[in-house]
Formats: sequence, C-alpha cells, structure tokens
Amino acid sequence: MQAPSTLNSHCKLELPGVGFHPVHLKLQVQPWKIYRSSKLQRMNVNGRTRGIGVFNGGKVSAWDEKPYDLSQSGRKVFLDELDIVTLVDSPKELIPLDPDSYNPAAYLWKKIADIPEERRHRLLRLLKSRHISRLWEMAGTRYGDSKLVKKSASDLLSFEKNSEVLEYWSCKTTGVPLRFAWANDFKKAVFRDNDGDVCGRIFPGGSFLAKIADSFSPLYFTVKNIKEVMATEQPCDLAYEFGDGLLNLSKYPEGFPMPAKHPWPFSDHMVIYVRHMGPGILVGQAWQEGEKLEQVPKKFCGEILMVKYYNGHVGDSLED
Repeated sequence: MQAPSTLNSHCKLELPGVGFHPVHLKLQVQPWKIYRSSKLQRMNVNGRTRGIGVFNGGKVSAWDEKPYDLSQSGRKVFLDELDIVTLVDSPKELIPLDPDSYNPAAYLWKKIADIPEERRHRLLRLLKSRHISRLWEMAGTRYGDSKLVKKSASDLLSFEKNSEVLEYWSCKTTGVPLRFAWANDFKKAVFRDNDGDVCGRIFPGGSFLAKIADSFSPLYFTVKNIKEVMATEQPCDLAYEFGDGLLNLSKYPEGFPMPAKHPWPFSDHMVIYVRHMGPGILVGQAWQEGEKLEQVPKKFCGEILMVKYYNGHVGDSLED
C-alpha cells in the first residue's frame, strides 16, 4: 500500500435540473486521504470512510462501483439511495423557478433506476413513515407526464403477456391499527393463472399466530385495471381487490393453499390502490370501502411502500 496523500479541493454546489432559487451556503471542505491497494477508497482524516470503488483484478461489482458512506454503526450506505431520501425529505419551501419544467416523479423514477435492483430493498429501511406518505404525493405528479405515465414498475402488473408468471414483493406500511400490527411489514406474491388473470396473495408478518391464521384463511386479491381512487378521485394505476376471498382460478402457485372466505375487515370490500413509482417500486393506499351502499369509505392505514424482490428471491433480511 502506498503512503496516503492529502487531497484538497474546492467544491461547487449545484442543483441540476431542478431550478430552485439560488441559495448561498458556506461549505467547509475537509481534506481526504487517498489509499491505493486492492481496495480503492477515500478516507476522511477523522476516520470516516467513503468508498469510490473496489477493484479485484480489474473487476468492479455493481455493489462496489457506486460511491457510499459508512454510518456510525459501520453500515454501508450508498449515495444513490441517500439521494432518494434527501429528495423525499426536502423542505416544501423549496419552490422551482419554473414548476412546469420540473416533475418530482420523473426525477424520482430516474434516481430509483440508478439503484441496482439487488439493492432496492434497502429503501424499506431507509425510508421512514413520513417519507412513504410523501412518496404517494410525489408519485401523483407522474400523471402530468405523458411519457412517464406509460412506464410500469413491473411487467406483470402492466399486464404484459410475456412477463413473469410470479413475483414476490416486500412491503412496509404506515399507520396500521394495533390489532393488525402484522401489516406493518409484510410480503406479497403476484401471479398470473392459465387464463391470464393477474392475482396476488398477502403473507402476514409479525406474530406466529398471524402466520398460522394465514394458512387457514389466505388473503388473496385480484389485480384490476382501475385508474382512480373511489373515495378521493385521485389518479392511480391499478387496484388490488380482496373481495370475499373465494377465488375460482384455474391454477395457483405451488404450495399456495386453496382460497377461503376472508376475515373482516378484508371481506368488507378492502381495496389497495397502487401507483407505479419507479422500476420495481410501488406505493399504495388501502381503503375499506364497505359492502353496504350507505357505508362511508375509510382508510385502513397510511401509505404502503412495495419493493420487488431481485430475481424473485424471497429473503427475510433487509441488511446489506
């Protein structure tokens, strides 16, 4: 390993493609020490590490070619992931100079696409409840872009005939009632049967009892091409309708139990409205609309963040 050298540089702060009012900031740039070895990295003089790539025989993996930062706990946090958190958590006081030329959903879609698909599940840990609610709002600006509105987070959920027949997703929910705490973190499967119908199933998280109950009364839903949230008239891309649970499909994925009548409140016309947010990323709202005509629809919980598993791999870990 060569001796470290100290690098000093002047920095210029820009907000590309955003067009915000100029903000005068005073930045203090610390020198970095560059080490050259089999692992190329930048190390701050206070010991905090930021990597710019790991080279092994000239090969760079998708994990290591991206710049990252190390948290105080030693966890590796990639900057493209932090860009999304920063964008979602930005102050609402920041107003574009030309709002017509700036679409938050378009910028968000691009930043999600920059993250390798095997790392997108890390957004479930990085994004907090307030961020997920904000994502629903930002995804709503996508409908003002004629090109972006045609894009889909999943071929299967765009009803493509040549798409995969089975996808697994991991989901994180905000504002769940205490008695349904298993819905804070859950998984879902989306599949297509022999007749071309797209359906899905919810896998409860949390307690062992919830998972036992699921084996006797699985939560199946059908995917519908619905473009509007009934209660609010807000736009969406599709909806998961739970109905009574008694699906009559020609084929189910291997190991899936036969349908049974849904328990309340899923039998009370429960619907999850979904918006495409980026490649492999969805955001949704769950509404209990009620079987009775006089019943007023109400939100079952807050918003739901959904991330597709890489290559259909089902994993329990949200770690690196």
